Amino acid sequence: MATKSIKDLEPKELWSNFYALTQCPRPSKHEEKVREYIVGWAKKNKIDCRVDKVGNIILSKPATKGMEKVRPVVLQAHMDMVPQARAGKKFDFQKDPIKTKIVGDWVYADDTTLGADNGLGVAAIMAVFASKTAKHGPLEALITTDEETGMTGAFGLKKGELHGDYLINLDSETEGELYVGCAGGIDASMTLPYKTEKAPKGMVAYKLTLGGLKGGHSGMEINTGRANVNKLLFRHLRWVAECGIRIISINGGNMRNAIPRDAEAVIAFPKEHTECILQEFDKVAGWIKKELDGVEPDFCISYEKVRMATNVMTAKDTQKIINMMMVAPNGVIRMSRDMEGLVETSLNLAIVKTDGKQFTMHALLRSSVDTAKEALAERLVCLAELSGGKCKLSGAYPGWKPNMKSDLLKTMKATYKKLYKKEPAVMAIHAGLECGLLGANYPDMEMISFGPTIESPHSPDERTNIPSSKKFYDYLLATLEAIPVKK
Repeated sequence: MATKSIKDLEPKELWSNFYALTQCPRPSKHEEKVREYIVGWAKKNKIDCRVDKVGNIILSKPATKGMEKVRPVVLQAHMDMVPQARAGKKFDFQKDPIKTKIVGDWVYADDTTLGADNGLGVAAIMAVFASKTAKHGPLEALITTDEETGMTGAFGLKKGELHGDYLINLDSETEGELYVGCAGGIDASMTLPYKTEKAPKGMVAYKLTLGGLKGGHSGMEINTGRANVNKLLFRHLRWVAECGIRIISINGGNMRNAIPRDAEAVIAFPKEHTECILQEFDKVAGWIKKELDGVEPDFCISYEKVRMATNVMTAKDTQKIINMMMVAPNGVIRMSRDMEGLVETSLNLAIVKTDGKQFTMHALLRSSVDTAKEALAERLVCLAELSGGKCKLSGAYPGWKPNMKSDLLKTMKATYKKLYKKEPAVMAIHAGLECGLLGANYPDMEMISFGPTIESPHSPDERTNIPSSKKFYDYLLATLEAIPVKK
């Protein structure tokens, strides 16, 4: 009989915990329910548990018999998930449980993000700590809060909270790869004030809606050629900019670390230009479909006449915002010169919106080279100043520099080869792992990141591979058993 519930998948100790996490709402900055659940689970299983001042959960477990002298290890994952739903899907991430489905060798959610990022890492920690058969030295676990929208937990962790020699981060997304370095990041928020005026006579209003894009993780998938809907929206507006259009409202994207998939604009223009403007929108959409053929097959555009607003943005400010967004950088800025295929520096132009008084654009910048990240940030600062606005930079976090001489790396490579008769790939990742921040407070702690195969995280297409999850968990258990004694 085919498996109908993820609770019945193997290894059950992993998947039963993950199922429980899908029932706990846990979008970033709203982790109260999942935190309460994990603390209650720890108490039920008589596991030492405490919550620090910023909301991180820290677990402790003594060594199994005969392994008391093994070097202590910290297992690390984050409790929050990215809340993304497909356009038209009614879902409240602060209340509704994630519904899952099994299709072949994959687990999906029902038109929402799955939360395997990083729920499977948390589930693995829970399985290890509840296990009566796993062999390991002294263990701690750090389950951080609000990783996805600011790494709040990692930023807020105090020195001295952890006591391990090694830290194993369970937040990467390709089985068979060991990650030893990651990009740093910085948030940019650009604001541009604008004026409105009474709508000129003879104008009509239309709502332009763009969607059907894949979106995805703004670090892991920034180099896939996937389109940024905000850039496409302003490309349409620029093409008809000389037809007297006025912006009424703009709304695109909703998460800094997700490539935006859906956007809409309400615009006004002289009624006599209606047929021409709509034809031009279709023309631009046709060009884009050809350009993105094979990458974004479901891209779509629609428009509908709506009630005319009393006030519209001035012509001058409409043009200024369109021009600014046309020249704003987005996507891969530069590839790494040191590691083939690795993105060095990128920018995700994530969120655009108006509020009647100012236009706001939020972006997430990433780079494995801090000076390159800072230079890119200054490009946005200069663009804002040239446009008459401001750009605020915040939330900067460091990258994680690889340590190829790490004893933990040697142990994990040897363990993987013993289990699977092949060498694991040793990689750096163009995404923000908490290792960079944690390493600032624990510079002598050796760190490695690995995980099961998860595709399209941060999007409603997120899915995780079932066979890889077993290899992931078996490898974690084997690694803990192989950790050497203290020198």
